[in-house]
Amino acid sequence: MSSRDTILQALRRAEPTASSLPTWAGPTIRFDDPVATFLETVKAVGGSSRRVPDLAAADAAVRDLEVYKAAKVTVSRVPGVGASTVDVEGLATPHELRDLDVSVVGGAPGVAENGSIWVAGTDLGRHRAVLFIAEHLVLVVKATDIVPTMHDAYERVQLQRPGWGTFVAGPSKTADIEQSLVIGAHGPRSCLVLVVG
Repeated sequence: MSSRDTILQALRRAEPTASSLPTWAGPTIRFDDPVATFLETVKAVGGSSRRVPDLAAADAAVRDLEVYKAAKVTVSRVPGVGASTVDVEGLATPHELRDLDVSVVGGAPGVAENGSIWVAGTDLGRHRAVLFIAEHLVLVVKATDIVPTMHDAYERVQLQRPGWGTFVAGPSKTADIEQSLVIGAHGPRSCLVLVVG
């Protein structure tokens, strides 16, 4: 018997017995006004937030942003909110988005306890880089899609297989170096969250 087989047999003998996953039965955080809590939490994690009545108002809010007015390259993945100056689907590689100034992306659900929003890969089109490579990010979420906690969010998330998605909370940030918070360290320098409805 080879040393490889000896090691593999030893690992198989030492394998622990399977146990079932725990179920969540604990108390859940509830907020009197999850949307108001969400808006405040987005600010606490370094973003800015605004509630708008409808998509037309969201579009006006995006077009009124100074960074949007000054932008040369924009991508909008939310129909009727902002505009795209580049056809993401027509790009051969995500490297062609290197000069992306503003991305407008939709997501759901939004989570009141931490200010994050689930963004599914299917909502980003061909290149998921639109979420990470832009200088400025605008996230759009419906007020009816805001839930109190991550437990509630995971109950709503539907991940296609194969699939991809991520929770985004505010702009890019790090506090790794001397525990000093740096915004825009390796991704968007700003993040505006528009809550519609």
